[in-house]
Amino acid sequence: MRRGVVRTMSVATLAVVGLGLRAGAQPSSSSPPSVTSTPAGRPRHVRVRPSPARTVAPRLPVGTPSATASTAPKKASAHATTAAAGFQGDLVDTQYGPVRVRITVRQGRIKRAQAIEHPQGDGTTDGINAYAVPALDREAVAAQSAHIDAVSGATFTSEGYRQSLQSALDAAHQAGAL
Repeated sequence: MRRGVVRTMSVATLAVVGLGLRAGAQPSSSSPPSVTSTPAGRPRHVRVRPSPARTVAPRLPVGTPSATASTAPKKASAHATTAAAGFQGDLVDTQYGPVRVRITVRQGRIKRAQAIEHPQGDGTTDGINAYAVPALDREAVAAQSAHIDAVSGATFTSEGYRQSLQSALDAAHQAGAL
């Protein structure tokens, strides 16, 4: 019975030491090795090695170039479409208020569409456009065109959104971004 208790305790001790090391508790380099008992009751020395130290890059003040960053001026690439370009559509008047869409184009694709102006003012209109405008924004990016479905309950806003989106797309085509 006594040997079973010692064995259980030594296994439990090793488990606690192992968990302590995994949790980040590192023994100091000057600490003596741990001593545990073997099943026969004889002491067994277990040397615990500290985990390798992690190096952390020093924080530099804002505006200071890092050692890895190149301070040489960047050359212009052959493809001007790698930079994002924003295009704003026309302001379209609807029965409930004006709608204007802005798109961001990068590498010949619409990366973001956002209604920067939309009908608002009364509670009903605000409630409808709270779900309609984000849905229209997502559809414009997914469709990559102005051929998007109208949002149920926001027919006038949807139509104004489509018209403004089309004018933003036309501006992007003229600039050669699409």
